[in-house]
Amino acid sequence: MIRRFVMVGLLVVPALGCGSHWVRVGSGDAYKTPEEAVADVFNPTSAYELLGRLSAPEPLPFVGDVAFADGPADSVIAVVALALENRALTFQREGDSFVARYRVDIQLQQEGETPIRVSREEAVQVPTYHETLRNKESVLFQQSFHLASDEYTITVDVVDGASPAKSRAQGTYCVPTFTAGSISDPMIVYRVTGRNSPREPLSMLLNPRGAVAYGGDTLLAYIEGYGFLEPTTVPFTVRDEAGQIMYEDSLLFQGAQPLESHLVKVVPEGQTLGELVLAVGEAGHQRTTSALVTYSEAWVLTHYEETLKVLRYLRKDDWVDSLRQAPVERRAETWQAFQVETDPNKATPENEVLEEYFDRVQMTNIVFTNENMPGWRTHRGEIYITLGAPDEIFDRRTESEGRFIYWVYFEYRLEIVFEDSFRFGTYRLTPDSHASYMHTLSRLDRQHDD
Repeated sequence: MIRRFVMVGLLVVPALGCGSHWVRVGSGDAYKTPEEAVADVFNPTSAYELLGRLSAPEPLPFVGDVAFADGPADSVIAVVALALENRALTFQREGDSFVARYRVDIQLQQEGETPIRVSREEAVQVPTYHETLRNKESVLFQQSFHLASDEYTITVDVVDGASPAKSRAQGTYCVPTFTAGSISDPMIVYRVTGRNSPREPLSMLLNPRGAVAYGGDTLLAYIEGYGFLEPTTVPFTVRDEAGQIMYEDSLLFQGAQPLESHLVKVVPEGQTLGELVLAVGEAGHQRTTSALVTYSEAWVLTHYEETLKVLRYLRKDDWVDSLRQAPVERRAETWQAFQVETDPNKATPENEVLEEYFDRVQMTNIVFTNENMPGWRTHRGEIYITLGAPDEIFDRRTESEGRFIYWVYFEYRLEIVFEDSFRFGTYRLTPDSHASYMHTLSRLDRQHDD
């Protein structure tokens, strides 16, 4: 429900000096083809970059955010925060636990000045091997700086401590000037302690991805206001990808204080998916931050119909049908019920069935790239997603018959044959193999029902 508000008092427009702290490339290209929407699921780097985040790809993916707040004297506090996944790091057994080590190198380059560099060695310890495979945001890193107001190029490198894996992300940011009557950007946080003065330390844990799961999770947006002279009401809005207002409120700053803060809780409701823009301030002079509403914290799932297409091979036909038939107003609760009912181990935070499924889908897109369609839509992709990796693979070519690939599954006593009959690199199941595959799926379904 949209909450209306009435403006009172005086809002002083902040003097930013070097403009917006981030210019999003490609913003405004709202329309996506179905294939582009599905591709976003497995290319989170691109999706988070469009949200204004620092985002690095494989082999060591991470997402980062940079937040700014007024600091002591003439300085600005800049917080660089990163989110990594356990699965991207190399864990080694140490005693009864598993430990991964990594290094973060941060460089802030101001034109004509000596760069600021920070390097930190970090360690992650988990109790079980299963925890090392988590592909949700599971490792958080944060570093604070005191900067002068100016434009900076921020470069972040993350290096695995036990392998050659490393990744880099870079962005250009404008460190703002906070004057009397100015406000900060909405900072998406996990937790924060409000302060009363710019001289106090900024105690908060940023949510670098700014992601929230569809159907009930809460976004926390922290906003600071500086040196208001009198009581002032400032508008706060949340808009969806189409620019529709999803949430509207007003923030009252009492005035006559060096610093006041607000923590706003936003619960995405209804059919809201994809990017949310959190804005504070008058139109034309707003401070904004983007968030992401997705079906899964581990994958960029923001398009309902396209997500159902990706789930086409999931051997939970009844639940996929329920998702497909759910009216718009019940999609959130149906999706939540689907996640609960398909989760084989409710003692863990992950849904292992869905995590394995999307891991396999992603692998097919990496491996099967030469058939003029996404890997998950190929015949080999379908078999891999439903049955997993084969135990043996044989590749046979003949001048007269063409090329054949054989997959052997010992557990299922199954041999699958793919034929490139036109020699274009497009492999199709042979009729006999298709019949054997369908028979195997029926047998597995009967065993599961029993």
